[in-house]
Amino acid sequence: MKFRPCIDLHNGKVKQIIGGTLADGAEPETNFVSEKPPAWFAKLYKKDWLTGGHVIKLGTGNDDAAREALGAWPNGLQVGGGITAENAYEWLNAGAAQVIVTSYIFQNGQIDSNRLNKLVNETGRDRLVLDLSCRKKNGQFHVVTDRWQTFTETVVDAASLRQLADYCCEFLVHGVDVEGKQQGMDEELIALLAEHATIPCVYAGGVRSFDDLEKLNVAGDRKIDVTIGSALDLFGGSLPYQDVVEFCSKASK
Repeated sequence: MKFRPCIDLHNGKVKQIIGGTLADGAEPETNFVSEKPPAWFAKLYKKDWLTGGHVIKLGTGNDDAAREALGAWPNGLQVGGGITAENAYEWLNAGAAQVIVTSYIFQNGQIDSNRLNKLVNETGRDRLVLDLSCRKKNGQFHVVTDRWQTFTETVVDAASLRQLADYCCEFLVHGVDVEGKQQGMDEELIALLAEHATIPCVYAGGVRSFDDLEKLNVAGDRKIDVTIGSALDLFGGSLPYQDVVEFCSKASK
């Protein structure tokens, strides 16, 4: 279990928001706004050699901030938010180790195989991360797009995890129903990923304590990496960043 740090960007600032409140034309519920620039976080992660962290652009107006973070640690961070086959190479060229994609590969609630293949042709499988962030509906985890507001017909299950693993090097999965609330993880989702994912997975959502980290390490069969947002002291929470780095370093050995 490796710790994958994050730099979430909204209106050009590093923020932590409650994921389910993102919507066009309205300000989301915000847990934290940093006065430090994106590059400060990238340099910190670089110092601690935390590879595979992600820079997420939450809406428009974040391109310059994302480039700043990537420039501070070339090929050390992934980038997501508004990535398409048309601009993926641009972001890889800007210093992203991988690009993270969700909404682009869906049309009318379905996976668009033409778009997915076009994307892979641009990036290569080893430089593409698919974001399968999901919310529960009718007892199943459905991938959500458009800043987590639109339910697709794609269910996160054994079949979809197996199918999509052929196109990417890892999955990023936010448990959107618990994201940013610091009320505990989605243990059912974690167990599903641990049982059925055949490539690396990064889980985010609701991690609030070292007990949660230990629980994730066990429930995830020691093969699911973790990202922490609002609970981390870097973002106004109570979990000490350096202690989390050390805990996950020991857990991954």
